[in-house]
This record gives sequence, structure tokens and C-alpha cells, in this order.
Amino acid sequence: MIVRIMGEGQVDVAPGDLAGLNELDEKVEQAIESGDETAFRTALHALLDQARKIGKPLPDDDLEPSELILPPSDATMDEVKAMLGDEGLIPD
Repeated sequence: MIVRIMGEGQVDVAPGDLAGLNELDEKVEQAIESGDETAFRTALHALLDQARKIGKPLPDDDLEPSELILPPSDATMDEVKAMLGDEGLIPD
């Protein structure tokens, strides 16, 4: 699955690795719902770090369409909240 991290590029994440990203996505959602900025920042960075760790970077000139789009590391809670769908940033 091609995942774009806004402002950074794309990584290819194996389908079997999505469950771990979903767990971190839930923590981002919970932090937003509770309005906890510190927990939000920690959860967002953990999600992005994990996507970078497990994903295989794609070349900048690769034009594969992104199946998932993750916010940049400096995104605000309001910006991420606007990106959330019914299933969070990462659908099950």
C-alpha cells in the first residue's frame, strides 16, 4: 500500500504491517477526542515514525497514486481532525 507522508514523500507499506499503524492511528484519534495536545503530538510522531520504519521509500520521481495520506509531523490537532474519516487516518 502506497502511503504519502505530507511534505516528505511516499513509502510502500506491506499489507501485514497496517494493523500496527491502525493501533497508532487510534491513539491519534483518542488524543484529538480528549483534546490532549501532548498525547496527540506523541501519538502522531509515533505513527509517522512507524510508517517511515516499516515502509520502503519510493523515489521522488515515482508517480504511484497514494492510497493513504498521513499528515506532516508539524500538523495541528485541527488539521489532523479535518483529515480524519469515519475510520481514522488509516481505514481498517
